[in-house]
Amino acid sequence: MGILVLAMTAFATADDGTSGMARRQQGILTGMPFMANVSARAYVDDAGRRMYFATPPARIVSLAPSITEMLFAMEAGEQLVGVTDFCDYPPEALKKPKVGYSNPNLETLVALQPDLVVAPNHFLKPDIIVKLEQLKIPVFILADKNVEGIFVHIQTLGRIVGHSAKADTVAMQLRHQVAAIQQRVQGVAPVRMLYVLNSQPLITVGPGSFIDQLIGMAGGVNVAAKSVTPYPRLSMESVLQEDPEVLVFPVGKAEGISESEQQAWRQWSTMTAVKRNRLHQISADWLNRPGPRIAQGLEALVAILHPDRLSDGRVER
Repeated sequence: MGILVLAMTAFATADDGTSGMARRQQGILTGMPFMANVSARAYVDDAGRRMYFATPPARIVSLAPSITEMLFAMEAGEQLVGVTDFCDYPPEALKKPKVGYSNPNLETLVALQPDLVVAPNHFLKPDIIVKLEQLKIPVFILADKNVEGIFVHIQTLGRIVGHSAKADTVAMQLRHQVAAIQQRVQGVAPVRMLYVLNSQPLITVGPGSFIDQLIGMAGGVNVAAKSVTPYPRLSMESVLQEDPEVLVFPVGKAEGISESEQQAWRQWSTMTAVKRNRLHQISADWLNRPGPRIAQGLEALVAILHPDRLSDGRVER
């Protein structure tokens, strides 16, 4: 089971403390770069907790590959003193000390003497947050629900870590790239697709997830659009009823759907995607990580759904 699937499974089964944390979203990370009641050095994370940084943190631990990529993109890599076992991009991230992933090694993490821990909200257990706070180590939580939120996270982290100018540039470039890609698919006939995060059980993306939004941006229609959760489990009966025209499988070193699992989908011979041989792979690193390579993920989706709308017929690799 891949990294994102682990996170989404945990998200779906989180206890009331974690889900309540997600519901209390407020502040600068929910769509507005700054709120009127938040000072230049005070920040509110996606768990609704206010933090104050008198100076930019010099020692940061990242608990997600996407967060690591954001920090490197804004040229704050030197401030990173610890990352997850799955932080493999850029190559410099491989040289950083590892602290685990969904259940980080607290002893290792604390030994790194971080000024700040940045973590996703999907699976980080409340007791871990409590332990870190007892040790006076601030934990800044990020929740990834939409594409604009990714850009805002980059800008917010840039302000916190003292790289605001570079972070703003990165976010602006990403916004322009995404807008240009969307422009190319304006007016296309939408294509029904299923994004297979996991085969057994079948887990996909639904409303409230940034990947569901990316599918729409790429000129697709998510066959799980009726779901009431961001990462639902589907029955094959419901999939066959929705009859996707395209199946998309994430692949990569750290996570993804194996070739044998992909081929197993061919048994559903009445499905339009199978009849038309439209089973496609996409880089899990591009699409599953809500970070600075998200425009590449969107471009790759367009290449799959509407190859005639590519700017030069090629997807950047």
